[in-house]
Amino acid sequence: MRKCSIKKVQCLSSSRRNQEYKAQAIIELRHQYALASLLKHTNMARSSYYYYEKKHQVVDKYKYIKLLIEEIYHRHKGRFGYRRITLEIRNKGILINHKTVFSLMKLLGLKSLIRVKKYKSYKGELGKIAPNVLKRNFKTEMPNEKWATDVTEFKVSGKKLYLSPIIDLFNGEIISYDLSESPNFNQILSMLKKSFEKIPDKTNLILHSDQGWQYQMKQYRHLLKQKGIKQSMSRKGNCLDNAIIENFFGILKSKLFYLKKYSSINQLKQEIIEYINYYNNDRIKLNLKGMSPIQYRAHYYQI
Repeated sequence: MRKCSIKKVQCLSSSRRNQEYKAQAIIELRHQYALASLLKHTNMARSSYYYYEKKHQVVDKYKYIKLLIEEIYHRHKGRFGYRRITLEIRNKGILINHKTVFSLMKLLGLKSLIRVKKYKSYKGELGKIAPNVLKRNFKTEMPNEKWATDVTEFKVSGKKLYLSPIIDLFNGEIISYDLSESPNFNQILSMLKKSFEKIPDKTNLILHSDQGWQYQMKQYRHLLKQKGIKQSMSRKGNCLDNAIIENFFGILKSKLFYLKKYSSINQLKQEIIEYINYYNNDRIKLNLKGMSPIQYRAHYYQI
């Protein structure tokens, strides 16, 4: 037997994990050498070899699925967990259990990141506090019935960027948003103006927020009243009252912001714009029957 092959199979210890490596090495060399010779050089029992060979064949049956998982995972830049990847695979007509996908992702070393807390805009009662009309009733049967808004902060090289979006609780779609390098009221006005273009007057819509200073201002309340929108606010210090948009911020940061180091605010701005477009159009959601927010809205109007 050639020296390199002998070294390959003999340098492994007798631990359980290395027994598996030995079996893998034997499988690779069987077309060149007799099994008996390979077992002798590895000091491996024939029964142990057949056990690992069978195990290898079982794992191998998922070869295509593993390639598919990696393709989906990297196409979505690591933003999909095992449940969404399972949905994507099923959408291709392949029946597979989510537990199998979870195990294969673990084997491939594919996992998501931990989320971090958000920026707080509460500065006390600077204006009028609206009642909590929403009362955590996040479910709605039609678009443009319940919206939520908030502001979150990003830090890049000592500078800050603020994102102010409106999300539709019907499908989790980002209706409008504005990016600003300071948390000013013009940012809120810009966001509202873009969202108002998408709905008629007197829609009987609820727009929920926390008690941030922006949402207490007289001008903000007046604009909502003019449009026929009912204002709603979370209770003080209770982030669960606005859980849907909190969840969006968590997803945005864990699936985009914390995945890389940004060199400038402009670079981050561009990637947030791209991500929101991706989130609305391509990111499928479990509670939307495996559709993206835009697809689900279109599905609703088709029905």
